[in-house]
Amino acid sequence: MSIVDHHAIDLTPRISEAGVADYVALMKPRVMSLVVFTALVGLLIAPGHLHPVLAITSILCIAVGGGAAGALNMWYEGDIDALMSRTANRPIPRGRVTPGEALAFGLTLAFFSVMTLGVLVNWLSAGLLAFTIFFYVVIYTMLLKRWTAQNIVIGGAAGALPPVVAWAAATGSLSPEPILLFLIIFLWTPPHFWALALFRTDDYGRANVPMLPNVAGPDATRLQILLYTVLLVTVAAAPWPLGYFDAVYGVTSLALGAGMMWLAIKVYRHRNGSAALRATRQLFKFSILYLFMLFAVLLLEVVAASIARAWS
Repeated sequence: MSIVDHHAIDLTPRISEAGVADYVALMKPRVMSLVVFTALVGLLIAPGHLHPVLAITSILCIAVGGGAAGALNMWYEGDIDALMSRTANRPIPRGRVTPGEALAFGLTLAFFSVMTLGVLVNWLSAGLLAFTIFFYVVIYTMLLKRWTAQNIVIGGAAGALPPVVAWAAATGSLSPEPILLFLIIFLWTPPHFWALALFRTDDYGRANVPMLPNVAGPDATRLQILLYTVLLVTVAAAPWPLGYFDAVYGVTSLALGAGMMWLAIKVYRHRNGSAALRATRQLFKFSILYLFMLFAVLLLEVVAASIARAWS
C-alpha cells in the first residue's frame, strides 16, 4: 500500500476541528523542550559571540524545526498512534487534525525554519537543521521504525543533532565539543527508549512496531541496555580528561553515570514480576534526569563564567 493510499481516506475535505492546542501537540512539545535545551547548551558553550537577536533566532529556528519533524512524524504514523495507548490521544487519532493538515503544517514549519536560519544566521547550521528533519522523518519514521529493531539506535542520530546545529549557528563551523555532545545523546537514546519499550511491549506489539523487546525478547534487550549504558557513561566522562570540559562536569558525569550503571544492572538482573517492572521504570525516569543534569552543568558553568567576567 502506498503512502498516498495509506492516508487517502483521511484526506477528505471537511471543516477543520483543530485548535491551537492541537497544532502545539503536533509539534511534540515535550520532545521539543529537550531539543531546545540541548541546543541552547550547544549555542552557549560555543566560542565567540553571537548577537543576542541571532542567538534567539537560532534557538527558535531549531525549536520550530524540531516541531516540524514531530508534526511530519505524526502525519505518517497516525495509524499506529491509534493502536497504542501511549499515543492514542494525539490529535490525528482523535480526529482533531487530519493527516493532510498535519503534513501541510509540518512542511511549512520545516521550510521556514530552515530558510530563516540560513538567511539570518548561516547556511551550515541551516543545512544541518534540514538534514536533522529529513533524517527523523524519512530515515527514522518512514524507513527504520516499522522495519528494524535497530530503529532507535540509528534514528537516535536525529535527536542528537540539535547541539551540533546550534554550535554551527554560533561559530559557522564544527569541532570536537559538539560532536561529543552528539555522541552523549546518541548513546543515551537506546537505553532510555528500550527501558520504555520493556514496559510498553504490548503497545508496540499491537502496532506491529519491531522494537527490540518484541523482536529479540526482553532478556536480550536488558543486555543491550547494559552494554549501551557502559558506552554512554564512558563517553560522557571522556570530555573531562580530554580537556574539553572541566572538573565540575567530570565529577557530575561520574556520579550520574554511577546511577545509570546501577539502574541498568538492576534492569539486567530483575527479569520477572514487579521488581523487573519497577527497575525499568526507574531507569527510564532517571535517564531523563541524567541527560538533563549533564547539560545543565555545562549551562551553569557558562553562566558562572559570565558572572565572574562581569565582576572582574
